[in-house]
Amino acid sequence: MNYRKLGKTNWNISEVSLGAWQVGGKWGSDFDDQLAESIIHSAIDNGVNFIDTADVYSDGLSEKAVARVVKSRSEQVWVATKCGRQLNPHIAEAYNPANIAKFVDESLQNTGFEVLDLIQLHCPPSEVYEKDEVFDALDELKQIGKIKHYGVSVEKVSEAMRAIQRPGVATVQIIFNMMRLKPAEDFFEAAKAANVGILARVPLASGMLTGKFGKSTVFEAGDHRAFNRNGEAFDKGETFSGVNYDIALEAVKRYKAIFDSEELALYALKWILVFDAVSCVIPGASSINHVLSNVKASQLPDISDKAMQEVKDVYDALLRADIHPQW
Repeated sequence: MNYRKLGKTNWNISEVSLGAWQVGGKWGSDFDDQLAESIIHSAIDNGVNFIDTADVYSDGLSEKAVARVVKSRSEQVWVATKCGRQLNPHIAEAYNPANIAKFVDESLQNTGFEVLDLIQLHCPPSEVYEKDEVFDALDELKQIGKIKHYGVSVEKVSEAMRAIQRPGVATVQIIFNMMRLKPAEDFFEAAKAANVGILARVPLASGMLTGKFGKSTVFEAGDHRAFNRNGEAFDKGETFSGVNYDIALEAVKRYKAIFDSEELALYALKWILVFDAVSCVIPGASSINHVLSNVKASQLPDISDKAMQEVKDVYDALLRADIHPQW
């Protein structure tokens, strides 16, 4: 495993880390504590020292499972969580000091930690980035010792650019993968200049970039890949990176030809790691095998300039016109 600095935190984190959205089982399934713990242990066994979760993942069960495992280990493992998606309705006005303090206290209770390593606003409405009181509240929570650092998870590059103007923002979590190239254009250099760490989320485009889906693939009813393709529940960019399913399948076909490999997921993760502004990728895992596969990406040979250009060519030909303007 290779390690990279996470912005202002100065932590050296595993470049392939773990996203804990579906760590207790497949999306839409009941949470399996034993499975979750085995996945997290396996990740740490293989050099992962950074785990990203959220208070809404399985209604706090993900936070609890991550914390149980981390507290049982001797290794230094940093835990990032997120808050805000509990708000109903999820509106900018509800992002206020009282609610943020409440969410932090609830995550402290879920984890049993004395202090949270990193708390992130969980894809708030764009207007939140203009609210001084939100970031003042986070600064105060840091000052009184409830959080070590704070960051944001964003939907749009414009939100990321606004967020890094806030001096206290240590990290930005943003969707970046072979079907979502826009963050690399201006944001990455701006984040580096601001010493802000970048967590590349949805790195496999909800599994599309594993190359294992086809026209006949069926997803369970509770799986967002079945019910959120057009943004019925939340931003459609969270599901297959917002790419039309059939177009995504054609893009994957072309990516496989570029890398001449059936293990497209490894190359998809390695492709992200070519960008030195990225602190880590946070692929999810619903099995130990997923973990073991993901961590291999850290040791793949560098991707050639030719292959990097060919990936961009696929994006330009199939995706740019639709995807680029939206996020």
